[in-house]
Amino acid sequence: MRHLLAWTLAAAATLAAAPTAPGAATSHPRCPRLTAPWYGDARDRLQRVIDERGACAGPEGGTEGSTEDVPARPVAAFDWDNTITKNDVTDATLSWALRHDRILRPARWTDTSQWLTPAADRALTEACGTGVPEGAALPTAAQPRCTDEILEIREHGTTMTGAPAFAGTWNHRRTVPQYAWVPQLFAGHTPAQLSAYARAARREALAAPVGATRTLGTHTVPAYVRYYDQQRDLVRTLQRAGFDVYIVSAGSEPITEVWSRGIGVDPAHTLAIRSVLDRHGRMTTRNEGCGGIPATRGEAIPYIDGKRCRLNQEVYGVQGAAAWRRQPWPQRPAIAGGDADTDVTFVGDATGAHLVVNRNKPELMCRAYDDADGRWLVTPMFLGPLPRRPDPYPCSTTAYTAPDGSGRPLLRDDGSVVPDQRDTVY
Repeated sequence: MRHLLAWTLAAAATLAAAPTAPGAATSHPRCPRLTAPWYGDARDRLQRVIDERGACAGPEGGTEGSTEDVPARPVAAFDWDNTITKNDVTDATLSWALRHDRILRPARWTDTSQWLTPAADRALTEACGTGVPEGAALPTAAQPRCTDEILEIREHGTTMTGAPAFAGTWNHRRTVPQYAWVPQLFAGHTPAQLSAYARAARREALAAPVGATRTLGTHTVPAYVRYYDQQRDLVRTLQRAGFDVYIVSAGSEPITEVWSRGIGVDPAHTLAIRSVLDRHGRMTTRNEGCGGIPATRGEAIPYIDGKRCRLNQEVYGVQGAAAWRRQPWPQRPAIAGGDADTDVTFVGDATGAHLVVNRNKPELMCRAYDDADGRWLVTPMFLGPLPRRPDPYPCSTTAYTAPDGSGRPLLRDDGSVVPDQRDTVY
């Protein structure tokens, strides 16, 4: 357990009250101010939550109901890739590793993932070859076919010929094989080695011009990453206001930790896919589980409901199957933010503000535009925003991803169907 938030019922009832109209809140004189420019009234509404919940507000704010034994600091939680930064930092590290021969050859590619198909195993074996011993570095920099197969499987879950790369049964609200696969590709390395690769990739990506791309095999991939100024300012202000700020990501934990330090979030507050280590301290193809699920080869990662599970388990100390369920109001973040359907569950758990960066992801955008509790804030991407989605989001038919992977109607808490929503913030 990393953090436990204790509030009195009276304080919870007071703070859970519906937000006032935009611009109506009075700034608390002791609370730090957001200064970066935001879309619409998002900054004012975020500031209101800071003023109401922050420890900076004194007894009427986040410290209400604290005890000697249990710190009463409000929590804010954010996804990382394309929420705090523009572009994906795990992909940036994989790109660097492929260009510097850092992927070790497995005995069999099916050892990397329990769902990898025979077609993918054959494609990887043929493209990457068997010319180096098991456990030795593959010469991916000189083998564009190998790089192509790895990137195609990571990006699309298919081989270069279009064959499915993953098959079988998994809970689609707890994992996605190609996300789990990237940390599995780094099996045999130590976390310190992977962190070093991430630092090298970070230096390279921050130095590259905005908009820069590179070609790997036949794939064109982003060559740059940028921290969003607005999110840097938000995280810094929240921390100064007495919030515990957490990152919860479906990327690899050693990689995410390298980047989160850049905004002042330490490894103890960075939650991502945590690989199980062997007796020599090297990463394996297994990752730690959550909510009563033991270590597996990817069955439970911080993905959709898995992000809620990790926050509940490691921030609030909720153990066993209960960690998969929405917790009472005092054991939920005050502010949560994300950009994709993988974030929808924990962002929806927030009690003060649900911050959404619009990347046209249907389940998340349906929740955001439906705005059932009046606390959803939508902002365009801060850098290179997407154009308006021409068609309404299919909220009433297929926006919800069911555990079996099928698309179903999205329901509100009262069981009613969310109607289709038009894209209005872009």
